[in-house]
Amino acid sequence: QLRLVESGGGLVQAGGSLRLSCAVSGRTFSSYAMGWFRQAPGKEREFVAAVSRSGDYTDYADFVKGRFTISRDNAKNTIYLQMNSLKPEDTAVYYCAAVREPRTKVVVTTTQGYDYWGQGTQVTVSS
Repeated sequence: QLRLVESGGGLVQAGGSLRLSCAVSGRTFSSYAMGWFRQAPGKEREFVAAVSRSGDYTDYADFVKGRFTISRDNAKNTIYLQMNSLKPEDTAVYYCAAVREPRTKVVVTTTQGYDYWGQGTQVTVSS
């Protein structure tokens, strides 16, 4: 069983930056593909970014390409989401997710593909 804890959310002006972190408990962190999702009020949870077990492969939703960067540090059992050029429409609760994945190159981009979720961290971007 994994425990995922997000941090780094907050209030930022449009054009600003935030760095989210997701700390994961457990000894086999490198066996898990990881992802970030977000959910705005009244909307469904949507994919933001994903990273493979090794960190060598990533994928992004079109609306964050060029602005957000996902990364992971397997030595620290942590993934990150660097968010630049933030827009008011990026306002949401951001969640990290994990799934045990035997294939090293796979990234998972669907909510149904993940087994473990954090509690979320609020990101608010003011105009």
